[in-house]
Amino acid sequence: MTLLSLAAKSLANRRFTSILTVSTIALSVLLLLGVERMRTEAREAFTSTVSGTDLIVGARTGAVQLLLYSVFHIGTATNNITWQSYRDIAALPGVAWTVPISLGDSHRGHRVMGTEAAFFEHYRYARDRRVAFAAGSTFDDLYDAVLGAEVAARLGYRIGEALVIAHGAGSASVLDHGDKPFRVAGILERTGTPVDRTVIVSLAGIEAIHADWAGGVPVPGRRLDADAVRELDLTPDAITAVLVGLSSRVHTFRVQRLVNEYPGEPLLAILPGVTLAELWNVMGVVEGALMAISVLVVLVGLGGMVTALVTGLNERRREIAVLRSVGARPWQVLGLLVVEAMFLAAAGIVIGLLLLYAVIGTAGGALESHLGFSPAWRMPGLVEWLMLGGVLAAALLAGLVPGMRAYRYSLSDGLALRL
Repeated sequence: MTLLSLAAKSLANRRFTSILTVSTIALSVLLLLGVERMRTEAREAFTSTVSGTDLIVGARTGAVQLLLYSVFHIGTATNNITWQSYRDIAALPGVAWTVPISLGDSHRGHRVMGTEAAFFEHYRYARDRRVAFAAGSTFDDLYDAVLGAEVAARLGYRIGEALVIAHGAGSASVLDHGDKPFRVAGILERTGTPVDRTVIVSLAGIEAIHADWAGGVPVPGRRLDADAVRELDLTPDAITAVLVGLSSRVHTFRVQRLVNEYPGEPLLAILPGVTLAELWNVMGVVEGALMAISVLVVLVGLGGMVTALVTGLNERRREIAVLRSVGARPWQVLGLLVVEAMFLAAAGIVIGLLLLYAVIGTAGGALESHLGFSPAWRMPGLVEWLMLGGVLAAALLAGLVPGMRAYRYSLSDGLALRL
């Protein structure tokens, strides 16, 4: 009988303890791979959110903060920039296109973004992919709205249905623009970016719903109906940020310097790629802490395996003595314990992988809804295989602890048998 079959029969004979040990290792592997998969997907999701945009311009603030609220719709702007400043930026030499963005309103917990039709032409994600319409088209009327895929799916909207925009970015706003409802004109295909969770309207539409408002509240006695607003000049006074595309990358630093030194008001121009790198430097500490916790959990799981094997040695001394009596050598007894440890670790790894894919399959939609991304359904990558190899290597080393004790027991018991 080989060591493998003997180890399998021995573990089967102690199935309850073995199942508990395997379950602990499986949960540890699930956490380890889950953290690594979420870390990788988060980086890819953030990196692929904006592509082809050379500069992002907003009011002077922190570079990371500007990137977060303008592209990822996280947080709020400290200030707006005037429309005249936007026009001056668009007229700078080397600027090929600009897309103005206005934020500050919401619809049932989803951000509303005011922009121009040029957004659908110039916005790129995931290395130069354009947004595409799953149904309908861009806004043609003042009160047309285009929905991201997740907004349409979660709220069940179809083309032609009405929706009301609420004032403010909170999910429970008590002020809304119910007197000026919008109509769903288009629904975008899923992009895996914050666009999926955004309601997109025209800048003129944003101005229209605020035509009879001032200071964030309706002006008493000044109520304008939806049709009357159409006759007004709906050029915005201010916007939140500007996406800028350049005719050539050689203009990047010159245009950035001109924007940062703009005399009309304090502005900030950032390079999205550079700012993303800065963001990940900030997040590196958190990533390291999460990974350290995951590794510690795996070590605790392996420690539980060692404890189970060591505590069972006294009960197995008779078994070891029988093995020695039929000709088993001390190194074979040691090998038996090591093989058992490897069996437990391998079973835990396999079950942990199955649990990971089960979580992805069942909770992937909820994770994407709350986080904007979810672990991808794919085979483990090189880093993940190295992690699993590390778990097996650690199990091998851990198996040596009870194995060496069994080795010593086999020697002493073997001598006692001879005497």
